[in-house]
Amino acid sequence: MTDTPRTRTLLGGLILAAVTVATWAAWLSWDTGYTTDPETGATSGPYSWWQVAGCVLTLAVVAAVAGRRLRPWLVAPVMTVAFTSAWAGHAAATDSSGLWVVGAALVLIGTATGTTLVSVLADLARRRRAG
Repeated sequence: MTDTPRTRTLLGGLILAAVTVATWAAWLSWDTGYTTDPETGATSGPYSWWQVAGCVLTLAVVAAVAGRRLRPWLVAPVMTVAFTSAWAGHAAATDSSGLWVVGAALVLIGTATGTTLVSVLADLARRRRAG
């Protein structure tokens, strides 16, 4: 296989998708239980705040590194589709209410917004440093 910009872009996109799905798996895939407060009856879950914070921070680092190496037009859609697909696939399999669709839409919007912002800023920083 020839080392061309297209090959590097394809390989970078595949690696980025794998790292993004691995981030979801490491932080969010294993916790599916809900907790009910015995005093108030309020239900929370399935994730703890620290899981979501760790996942978001990890995704931000991945988007920043990828944004310096790849173009934001590749980083944002690859990370958005990979993360949302992993999240939605798991949620659909474990939610009988159908509300996972609403969650998936929110995950899609949040991931698209965050990865676009971080990868564009990383790309701008790279260009400013190079030029």
